Amino acid sequence: MISGNMVCDPWPTELCCDVENVEQEALDRWTLVASQILWALSGRRIGPCPVTVRPCRRACLESSPFISFQYGGGTGPWIPYIGTDGLWRNASVCGCRSDCSCGELCEVYLPGPVYDITEVNIDGQVLAPQQYRVDAAGRLVRVGGGCWPDCQDMAAAPGEPGTFTVTYRIGLPVDEAAVAAVSELTCHLLKECGGTGACGCKANRNLTRLVRQGVEMELADPTLIYSEGRTGLPLVDLWLSTVNPYRLTSPSRVYSPDFRQPRVQQWP
Repeated sequence: MISGNMVCDPWPTELCCDVENVEQEALDRWTLVASQILWALSGRRIGPCPVTVRPCRRACLESSPFISFQYGGGTGPWIPYIGTDGLWRNASVCGCRSDCSCGELCEVYLPGPVYDITEVNIDGQVLAPQQYRVDAAGRLVRVGGGCWPDCQDMAAAPGEPGTFTVTYRIGLPVDEAAVAAVSELTCHLLKECGGTGACGCKANRNLTRLVRQGVEMELADPTLIYSEGRTGLPLVDLWLSTVNPYRLTSPSRVYSPDFRQPRVQQWP
């Protein structure tokens, strides 16, 4: 995902454990750790992250001299084909402006899932939200007339004349079930680590069987639980089995030659 390899912000929590004597710095740290763990185990899809992209136009037989290009398509050469009724017809290669309409529909592709749009800026002017909408999957559609710029000056800073930027949040929302899961994991980390940062230092990681004074205890091997992408905590694992039943490590992606990935500035 565009958001990178870590969660953007700690998830909200409703802790059921006693944190009265825990310093706020330690509480914030372990909440972030719990959020990071669940974000990764859930397939790196939960938790909206802001990203600013500079969309590139869609390639649609740009080498053909007969095509008048727009984002969703254009006009182009006609190709004969036989319909399901056995009759010959002519199909325009890029005649339709979208995959289901030949009307005036101007759109650009945004890698998703798109949570919401924060800002659309063209030539330093911020568009009103009424001037665009988002269609699945990740299509930013211009409404009310007009179209998105065919090209932009990539050497210019965002917001300057000749530029086109879209700022939006990518990812799925943190719902009540996710809040409950991250709260349980945060309490578990605080209990095991005591807010000291010495988590696991005294843990007998290889202990699976214990015999003491005639009492035998056989413990589950935690490495097996972790290898299955689970934590051993009932509420957390129930949530993970719901949102990520196939234990995906990242969101599924489908790449199309018809769309160019938008440009994202990484540094500075």
